[in-house]
Amino acid sequence: YAVDNGAMVINMSFGKAYSPHQKEVYEAFKYADSKGVLLIHAAGNDAKDIDVEPNYPTSMYSFQTEALDHFVTIGASTKNEGSEMVASFSNYGAKGVDVFAPGFEIYNTVQVNDGVKYQNLQGTSMAAPMVAGAAAMLKSYYPKLSMKEIKEVLYDTSVRYPNVEGFASKSVTGGVINIYQAAKACKKRSKKK
Repeated sequence: YAVDNGAMVINMSFGKAYSPHQKEVYEAFKYADSKGVLLIHAAGNDAKDIDVEPNYPTSMYSFQTEALDHFVTIGASTKNEGSEMVASFSNYGAKGVDVFAPGFEIYNTVQVNDGVKYQNLQGTSMAAPMVAGAAAMLKSYYPKLSMKEIKEVLYDTSVRYPNVEGFASKSVTGGVINIYQAAKACKKRSKKK
């Protein structure tokens, strides 16, 4: 539905340890991928290595023969630049998580009986919309770029922390998204088109 109605980025802040309809879910992802739609998925909040213990949906099912070009899995980072860069609850994985984004103590709206209030929230469901929003903003400013190019820019410009022990091995990129650097890189790429 979202793909057929023009969505270019879809935030997927959901997940579970078991998926009874994997092929149907994969077919939906494959359809979105074929249309160039970026699928942003929250890695999950079980503090586990999803390379070992999968979290569904996933970018690579056991029956899948080729990777999807437009599927991104997001882990939650903290504001600490130390051994606690990965939020204590966040799933991680050198193959299964692509990049991290802020997902700890995110000031957000919360629905209450008499309206809306604000509070700090945690989760990869806070981190994934950070990346979805960044991708959507970049696409709006640089419409000539494909969503795959925007994904690549987000990966390439993510901030690495080589002095933080073990952080580099917790995701594909070993980094945390940086929208400022991504915007500069998109501007440069866009001028070449």
